[in-house]
Amino acid sequence: MNRTLSCTTALALVFTANGTLADVTPEEVWESWQAMSTSAGQDLVVGSATRNGDTLEIKELVLTHQDDLGGSLSASIDAMAFKDNGDGTVAVTMSDSYPVSLAFPADNEGPSSLKLTVTQPGLLITAAGSATETSYDFAAPVVLLKLDEVKGADGQALDTQADLAMTEVTAKYLVLREGETTKLDSSFAAKAVALNVAGEGADGSGSGTVALSMTDLAGTTNGTFLGADVMANMAVALNNGFTTDSSFSFGAMSLDADINDSNGPVKIAGTALGADLLLGINKDRINYGSGLKGASFTVSGPEIPFPEVVVSFAETAFSILMPVSKSDSPQDFSVMTRLVDFSISEDVWGLFDPAATLSRDPATFIFDVKGTGFWKQDIMDPAAQMDGVEPPGELTSLDLSQILVKAVGTEVGATGGLTFDNSDLTSFDGVPAPTGSINVTIKGVNALIDNLIAMGLLPDDQAMGARMMLGLFARPGPGPDELTSVIEFKDGGLFANGQQLQ
Repeated sequence: MNRTLSCTTALALVFTANGTLADVTPEEVWESWQAMSTSAGQDLVVGSATRNGDTLEIKELVLTHQDDLGGSLSASIDAMAFKDNGDGTVAVTMSDSYPVSLAFPADNEGPSSLKLTVTQPGLLITAAGSATETSYDFAAPVVLLKLDEVKGADGQALDTQADLAMTEVTAKYLVLREGETTKLDSSFAAKAVALNVAGEGADGSGSGTVALSMTDLAGTTNGTFLGADVMANMAVALNNGFTTDSSFSFGAMSLDADINDSNGPVKIAGTALGADLLLGINKDRINYGSGLKGASFTVSGPEIPFPEVVVSFAETAFSILMPVSKSDSPQDFSVMTRLVDFSISEDVWGLFDPAATLSRDPATFIFDVKGTGFWKQDIMDPAAQMDGVEPPGELTSLDLSQILVKAVGTEVGATGGLTFDNSDLTSFDGVPAPTGSINVTIKGVNALIDNLIAMGLLPDDQAMGARMMLGLFARPGPGPDELTSVIEFKDGGLFANGQQLQ
């Protein structure tokens, strides 16, 4: 996690150090850029700042950042130029390349340090607007990141090479500054990205190559950002107006990895049609979602008992919406996870079903629920205690939008809704007493039991017990080998099809 945060800081530098925060005159552009960098917790050292005609020239700029986890980042830019275009706009250019160094905490499991070179020939940023509300257009034919050095945990340099290339990069920014507060509305796009890595592992053992490519990258960020001191405590930042809504997506993707370790060679190859990611947070809620579509991956290696494993799916997705601040009234939440049309190669099936008794149809799993509830404390506060005897929040309602499990010729689905009485924690052993109903449909279960018996995986007496249990909870449905059940919670009791079970 430490490595991830530090690398995120490095990527942010690529764009913020590219002058994405500027203003309407060269001096105001430079002052605004410095203010934004320092508000983000970065330190600046400048060799000189000289006005030369219509251009403000900055020489020997060094930017450093130390994060709370013990990692650090530094970048050295030989020259930047802020040119007054004479039409109310400012053109920002900089050295075609500059070095970036990252150091990671001593307890980090990965490398101890990295050195990179960022190259961006032809980069041009144009700033326009006013001193407090500025728009920016960013364009670069190509942005390159090259790994110059990586050291392992023991401080020894590793034989590792890596480079990242982004082509046809464009971005637009609208920045509004109000004292220590900055409002940002931005978008980013790149025609393609290619990452290539080759060398040995972070611990000095093993070696391999990885090639990753993506097309049609796009992203947006909108939000209100505060000073570094306020952002140190997320609960305080949220209550003081911090917000952000970001999205990221890409089109076709391909992955090709060849790895050699002590066990032998491992090969991973994969493709996908596209993916998306979103993150939104304010004082009322956090909203996160991700998805991958049309993916297929092939894996081979010495620990796989056949030549290769092929896994594919039409869609996988996850999203969560929940409140984050203390409240006395119910607020909306939702959780969704989807795995649609999942399939795996026949060799895997053959391990436990060589006679192909079970259906090989693609499997689907969907869990989609929403409801209301509230937290009794600010869960973003570092001092919040989430593991005490007292529950940190209350659940007031739950709606099952869709529960679906479909595999090996069997399908189980459920929908329904419940409300919860948080004053009654005795009827259901510490769980708030629910009221409501859940409708359950089961298809193909008897055929599955027959197949498991034929495969020798389910003894006859256990199969009989399973059928008897189904008879208690369910009744025949409208279709062949279909069962239905209505599960009700009322008056502190549990009922199935009108029969009280608790």
